[in-house]
Amino acid sequence: MADDTVRIAMWSGPRNLSTAMMRSFGARADTAVWDEPFYAAYLFATGLDHPMRSDIIANYDTDPEVIAARCLGPVPGGKPVFYQKHMTHHMVDGFDLGWTAGVTNVFLIREPHLVAASYEAKREEATLDDLGVRRQRELFEREADRLGHAPPVVDATRIANAPEATLTALCGAIGIPFDSSMLAWPAGSRPEDGVWAAHWYASVENSTGFAPARVAEPLLTDHARALAERAAPYYDALAAHAL
Repeated sequence: MADDTVRIAMWSGPRNLSTAMMRSFGARADTAVWDEPFYAAYLFATGLDHPMRSDIIANYDTDPEVIAARCLGPVPGGKPVFYQKHMTHHMVDGFDLGWTAGVTNVFLIREPHLVAASYEAKREEATLDDLGVRRQRELFEREADRLGHAPPVVDATRIANAPEATLTALCGAIGIPFDSSMLAWPAGSRPEDGVWAAHWYASVENSTGFAPARVAEPLLTDHARALAERAAPYYDALAAHAL
């Protein structure tokens, strides 16, 4: 029997409303979610010092081949939709990407000044690679070459400002029906949240839905502004395809 499971790999950098999107899909009764499957493998492979590094490596699998197999394997709870929240920069050189042909790859983007401001509030002196935009464009172009057309791209600001219309378009692009339960969720943590939630998820844990995007440009340090300007061309390349 053919596997009719819809496996969604949502590729973004940090601070792209990615956890709010995980909440949105997790509110669907037909969907299981997985929070940053490759985070521990990324930290183990790179040796980078992130908040809660030792806890992350101790609690999650560090073998990328094992993780990739799980991305394509049985879905928790046997649900028909499997939403996987992936950080693009976690896919370091040497990690096999062959498994991505077995999922629906979607790219979540956000205006770089907003990303840089949000990231700097949690971790100082970010690099371009920390924001994941360069790797995101590489993964996008790889998938576009495989498909012969651009894969779905969704902009976090459009989701925040018009959640129902944007999520309806996204679900149509993925091939699942829109469910109004995606527009709201109870506040608080979730069992599927990674242990890193203690450092990164305070805002989303207080949320009950998407909030309109801020209108005023955020105040940025010189470092964050320069970083956002370097990230802009990568963002613009994907924004041209946004739903």
